[in-house]
Amino acid sequence: MTAAERETAGTEVVTMGRVGVDVYPDQVGVGLDEVTSFGKYLGGSATNVAVAAARHGRSAAVVTRTGADPFGRFVRRELRGFGVDDRFVAEVPGRPTPVTFCEIFPPDDFPLYFYGRDPKAADLEIRAEELDLDAIAAAGVFWATVTGLCAEPSRTATLAALRARGRRGITVLDLDYRPMFWESREEARRRVREALPHVTVAAGNLDEWETAVGTRDPRAAAAAARELGVELAVVKQGPAGVLAVDGTGAAEVPPIPVDVVNGLGAGDAFGGALCHGLLSGWPVERTMRFANAAGAIVASRLACSTAMPTSAEVEKLIEAEEAR
Repeated sequence: MTAAERETAGTEVVTMGRVGVDVYPDQVGVGLDEVTSFGKYLGGSATNVAVAAARHGRSAAVVTRTGADPFGRFVRRELRGFGVDDRFVAEVPGRPTPVTFCEIFPPDDFPLYFYGRDPKAADLEIRAEELDLDAIAAAGVFWATVTGLCAEPSRTATLAALRARGRRGITVLDLDYRPMFWESREEARRRVREALPHVTVAAGNLDEWETAVGTRDPRAAAAAARELGVELAVVKQGPAGVLAVDGTGAAEVPPIPVDVVNGLGAGDAFGGALCHGLLSGWPVERTMRFANAAGAIVASRLACSTAMPTSAEVEKLIEAEEAR
């Protein structure tokens, strides 16, 4: 889709929130003090979701902020390379582009170390008056994050964007609760409850749902979200699979077993695939199977953005799993 066509039709997926540079060790199973070499990748949850959606052929853009530094230039170059529109990415003088290091201890231990987020990251400097609310309102999917609610001016900007949507189309809140960005879980819950009435879809794991609505019970969490006006509640249950509840009932999808290399990008791959399935108008169960498979693929790979699968790769894994 050309820039002119995007302006007329609206971008299919617009995400808003965290961006950064992921620095992953080439050596697996050892601490950072022992690592001798690293790879550098585009990162940040909202950014990865936009990349994942683009891998499924969707026009995608991200609303975020970087530092006026070499890593900021890297971010924009990588976005363009992945086919993600960077026109809503701006620099914030005086703030560095965040860098995230991780340690990789498969299958389920991936400690993260954030740099450039103290006292506040550039991507939390998004201001409401800077937003292109017409573009946000016109998007097929608008994807916001709980991290975007953790500090001002990003909090006000995120809520302004959600209000501009007016619950039109598909408006998603990613319940990406990260304790290090909040004073308390209770404060995060209060802010999330401000946002939930403005969204049509909410997605998160059990801990994130506990933060959002006060319970880890999957069906109770989904019911609480539905009472707040959420049309589709997606509960990622780890080894128990995925539960999705909408007005037609509940769909449960089992996990796809893979040899986990790095689980950090799986949720973002799930998110991009969720956007694709919702835009395609698929039944909920099919959308969950597709998103689940996309997440499994990325969990079996080292990085996040560069690991995002194409639709063909996802369908191939689903077919292989069904043939077992």
